[in-house]
Amino acid sequence: MNDIAYRWRHHRLEPITHPQTVRLEQLCGIDRQKDALQQNTDQFVQGRPANHALLTGARGTGKSSLVKAMLTAYHEQGLRLVEVQPHDLTDLPDVTEPLRARRNERFVLYVDDFSVAAGDTRLTALKTALDGGIEEPPDNVLIYATSNRRHLVPELAKENQAYQWDDGELHPGETTEEKISLSERFGLWLSFLPFTQDQYLESVRLHLSTLGLDTWTSEIEVHALRWALNRASRSGRVARQFARDWVGRHPV
Repeated sequence: MNDIAYRWRHHRLEPITHPQTVRLEQLCGIDRQKDALQQNTDQFVQGRPANHALLTGARGTGKSSLVKAMLTAYHEQGLRLVEVQPHDLTDLPDVTEPLRARRNERFVLYVDDFSVAAGDTRLTALKTALDGGIEEPPDNVLIYATSNRRHLVPELAKENQAYQWDDGELHPGETTEEKISLSERFGLWLSFLPFTQDQYLESVRLHLSTLGLDTWTSEIEVHALRWALNRASRSGRVARQFARDWVGRHPV
């Protein structure tokens, strides 16, 4: 099979005919995160031990794009990407079973924008997939998940009442411990912070260049900053949106 990307839908793997192409050099402001995930993925495609990865932090800073960039960088070495929606996590045993036999390929299960409610059955399904149940997990499958929450599960104010002091140490209650333990099952944690103004403007210049505009002026800078201010956010996503709007209004 020549397909390099799939989605799990209607209880089966569907090939993605036109996977999105994201190159590592198109991502700026996240060099540390790029290096760490690239190293982990490189180990994985070479058949060496590697970890499941959790990418958390500010919206629009490149978490999802970085995962997609791994496919662009490593698909010729056998890496494949399988998109699994958060509501389908209970199907994980069915997703991984047919992949186990495809020994010449390495599969990353991509779970985007993931969080679960307390008591959700997906919580148990994901824990089992990360740590393994009674069945040995396939060594050619990893999970890369992105989330705006580090602990993945909403933490409620009433749960603070379950914290207890023991010999001067504060210990969380059982419910909170269970929630935190999910994120701890990911061996690689990568945090994404909001962009500084300089990082945002660097991203704007990069996206303008990608669209064919290599000229940078004070007028563009003023409008780019105003664009970010109107959206109350500085991120790679906002930078890309501004670049598309600017080049659309001012054709190269």
